[in-house]
Amino acid sequence: MLIIPAIDLKDGACVRLRQGRMEDSTVFSDDPVSMAAKWVEGGCRRLHLVDLNGAFEGQPVNGEVVTAIAKRYPNLPIQIGGGIRSLETIEHYVKAGVSYVIIGTKAVKDPQFVTDACKAFPGKVIVGLDAKDGFVATDGWAQVSSVQASDLAKRFEADGVSAIVYTDIAKDGMMQGCNVEATAALAAASRIPVIASGGIHNLGDIEKLLLARSPGIVGAITGRAIYEGTLDVAQAQAFCDNFKN
Repeated sequence: MLIIPAIDLKDGACVRLRQGRMEDSTVFSDDPVSMAAKWVEGGCRRLHLVDLNGAFEGQPVNGEVVTAIAKRYPNLPIQIGGGIRSLETIEHYVKAGVSYVIIGTKAVKDPQFVTDACKAFPGKVIVGLDAKDGFVATDGWAQVSSVQASDLAKRFEADGVSAIVYTDIAKDGMMQGCNVEATAALAAASRIPVIASGGIHNLGDIEKLLLARSPGIVGAITGRAIYEGTLDVAQAQAFCDNFKN
């Protein structure tokens, strides 16, 4: 299982939100490229970037920062989400050197777009499912749909989606542990690999994900915990590498 540091971008700075609320943000750095360097030097094997402004505006806002990080680390897998709602945007990011684009809101509102994106950019598409009580939320979590996360995951099985990033909104940024049960259930419901997100606080939370013994859970995104020092990236990755399943 990969430990994937999150770099959430708001107005060009690296921030963390609580439960997706833009008004409840903590700025951790005004230099996201240097922050990326910190996690790379700490041994991470993938980075998770989110354009928070883009998620709300429906188009990239912090694209220059994303491009700068991708150019600095051309051999590091980077995934980017937030405001990706056109094939042109995906093409821009792929040309910039980003490994994966995460389609969230558009995947819920227009599932055909995921199908088209997978055909145009095979192996590059991740679907982001952000759920509240099992139902998928959209538009920077401002709207909760009537679509079950598990049903939507099954819909994308045949498209060639590389992974699903699953976030329990109630847990995100709260440092109270991720929703292991729901994450494992989603991994069991579909053949698409799942990356857990939201609420990871310490090594104990990583252990709970590993103990779920779900081979479908391939990664864990962590944000506030690594910024506030309750989780060490290198230690957590070593723990995953040495875990006997």
